[in-house]
Amino acid sequence: MVIQSFRTDDCIDEVIEVYSAMVYRLAFAKVGTKHDADDIFQNVFVSYITADMIFANEEHRKAWLIRVTINCCNKFLTSTWLKRTVPLDESLTCSFNLQEETDLHRSILRLPQRYRTVIHLFYYEELSIEQISGIFRAKPSTVRTWLTRAREKLRHQIKTEDGRNESSIIPEHE
Repeated sequence: MVIQSFRTDDCIDEVIEVYSAMVYRLAFAKVGTKHDADDIFQNVFVSYITADMIFANEEHRKAWLIRVTINCCNKFLTSTWLKRTVPLDESLTCSFNLQEETDLHRSILRLPQRYRTVIHLFYYEELSIEQISGIFRAKPSTVRTWLTRAREKLRHQIKTEDGRNESSIIPEHE
């Protein structure tokens, strides 16, 4: 017999509608594939439904969902199952409309996990440094350092890729 704790303090459908895009984008940013992000998305909202929590306000609910998403991603990324599997097809990953979006996405995915998450929360979810520091339980100065280092790594990766692309276009002199 499974005991479920259904939320009575709010409408679950409304919460999922409001926060689904944020949870999915964060999961996709951390794991990099659509299918894995789908699984994490589902796990986060199952956790929400079964959690016996009362939120002080919407900001508290949002921070809780972000923290649970990050925890689910970290658990997935360190799982034995992931270490023993290989992707079936690279064409199953998310597609973008512009080449710049694809290049940026690939560069972001090459960042270490912490930097990738901080970049996503700051730029895509538009969270403040103070909010991010609360999620990571770190000092704001630490989050600023992570952002600075992530930006530097991205800048270096993009510069390296641009140099490589230009050299492949320009024929070598004999």
